[in-house]
Amino acid sequence: MSRARHGRRADDGRLIRMRIREIVLATLGLVSASFAYSTEASAQTVPAIAPRDETWGTVSHVMLGVGAGTVFLMPRVYYSDPESTVGWKGRWHFSMFAPAMTMAAATFLVDGPIRNALQYPRPGCTVDQTLVANTDSGCETFGGPSTHAFASWGATGVGTGIFLVDTIKFSKGRFNAGSFIGNIGVPLVASILTSVGRGVESPAVDEFGTQTLPYETSNQIIAGTFAGFFTGLLVGGAYALLQRPSCGYGNAIFCW
Repeated sequence: MSRARHGRRADDGRLIRMRIREIVLATLGLVSASFAYSTEASAQTVPAIAPRDETWGTVSHVMLGVGAGTVFLMPRVYYSDPESTVGWKGRWHFSMFAPAMTMAAATFLVDGPIRNALQYPRPGCTVDQTLVANTDSGCETFGGPSTHAFASWGATGVGTGIFLVDTIKFSKGRFNAGSFIGNIGVPLVASILTSVGRGVESPAVDEFGTQTLPYETSNQIIAGTFAGFFTGLLVGGAYALLQRPSCGYGNAIFCW
């Protein structure tokens, strides 16, 4: 009797161990399958809602940097003051940080509050898709006014304002080719290429064969262009009038 009871207990123990082993193996299998599925799903590339041509995007980024950098790194070129040695002089002013920071603040204002308030979507996007702002969808931000156009043409406006004041007021109408090229020529070309990069309709397609779309519409670019240029012209002209091109002491090249 005791032997039979002992045998049943042993059989029950083996059944329990086998059941536990089956549960553990089934759990591990579910975990492995879930991990494999999530890994495969994350590895899949989701098509963009509105794919953009990254090459032209890079062109617009680089040209924006070239144009803005040229203006804000240019020296103030002028024909010498009456009390100085006669001739052309160039002076670098650390006060150029003032118009540079002013235009940077204006650009951030356009890029954030103004565009979010106007809610003009980029080509191929809707307002709702832009508000959701899925990563790599091509609809992460609103398009107008164009921030790139505002910043690049704003730099051209600053350079134009400085050149006009330095030429008319401080150089008595004398023209300097180097000042013109640095303050207007290079920024103007860079601004044009920036605008082209934002609005060009490229024949390129993405990896799914979908036609790429411009970063912004022509109206969004035009709005950024005019707003940026006249804002920069006002900032640059005011700065040049308030800050004389000469250092005001000695023959120092860098003015504090």
